[in-house]
Amino acid sequence: MAWRIDEHVIRGEIDNRTRGRVTGRIWFVGRPEPVGFDFAGNAWRDLAGRRLEFVNPEPKPGELQRLAARQSGVIGDCTASRKVKVPEIPLDQIGEYYEAGKPFPWHWGNSLYFEWFSPTNGRVLIESASYQLTIGPDIAWEMSEAGEVEQRRANAEAMQRFMRDLAEATDAADPATPDEPKPQSEAEAEKVQADSDRLADRIQARLDREGPDADYEKILKEELERRAGERGDQPLTPEQEAERAEWIEEVNRAGAEALANPDPEIEAEMKIRHPLAVRAYALSLRLMSEPEERGWIPESASAEHPVVEVMNSVMSASAKFAGSLNGQTWPPEVDFCGHTIVRLKRARGYLDDALAAAAACAEENLVDPAWLAPVRREMEDLGSGCDALIAELRVILKRGSD
Repeated sequence: MAWRIDEHVIRGEIDNRTRGRVTGRIWFVGRPEPVGFDFAGNAWRDLAGRRLEFVNPEPKPGELQRLAARQSGVIGDCTASRKVKVPEIPLDQIGEYYEAGKPFPWHWGNSLYFEWFSPTNGRVLIESASYQLTIGPDIAWEMSEAGEVEQRRANAEAMQRFMRDLAEATDAADPATPDEPKPQSEAEAEKVQADSDRLADRIQARLDREGPDADYEKILKEELERRAGERGDQPLTPEQEAERAEWIEEVNRAGAEALANPDPEIEAEMKIRHPLAVRAYALSLRLMSEPEERGWIPESASAEHPVVEVMNSVMSASAKFAGSLNGQTWPPEVDFCGHTIVRLKRARGYLDDALAAAAACAEENLVDPAWLAPVRREMEDLGSGCDALIAELRVILKRGSD
């Protein structure tokens, strides 16, 4: 779920000349002072080490009172090099072209995609192909291709952490339940994940339906109440409401403090890399560069193009492996086995998608068979390794539940 605010932007600046920090300001219609931001992380390779200025030629007014004047948190994906189809006719005429069965005139253009996650406003997104973009001549540092893959993976992990923290915060805001004597089972972990996904989907649907005037905090509160009603939970007492509000405020303070002052021990743990995650990362590195270098990805290729789908699916699997395996010793404590199984199953699903796309590549002769064969074997090996880890965790979980 994202709060999209691109229409209300007048102009802005994004500065990633300091490695590991993205800072800047954005001016909005109806707000005399700009919104400043300071995020942990880096932009993609095209903006890493650089400063970008952007101007919206047609800004529109909107309700942005909830947008905090100072934004801090974690950068998501940040790039000005995404290729999108830009219509060369007014948007209200596109429907007429479709009805007449005629292709509408368009050209490829660069789109600004600027995403962040903050404790105060959640996930916020500025995405537009109509902005005027200017990258300054001063280049403070360069990001390698491998560095960009690592950054994209970190962005994906940031998204996962944000969604996990949201789910944990909303679950903790529900009335307290007795501690379970046994660790969470795989089925229970799947149910929790599905419940979290359903809550996120409902919130996103309402944000999309209610448009720029949507009140995120009101929607979140109402959807939590709706979920509690579906569960048959008793309404919170005024005292419990106050405790919940205090707890959420404390979580936000702790999150901001953790970003500003990282714990060295936690930082050291986060450097632990599982071998399977390392292999998936190495394969994603290859797929990020080699198909394009060999001319196998057409300039007009969409996300459904088999070669692109192989690359994106392996990238997603790599992010899932990193999120579920890295930053901890193996195997995890029994209490975390169910949750880890669920995330590994998601990674396995992405690998299955990649293998299906690779089969399409072979059938349509889109890549060199001599190159594709070892890539498919590596994907199959990663899938087998994932299956083995899931089986191991199921044994641990069964023993801990007996």
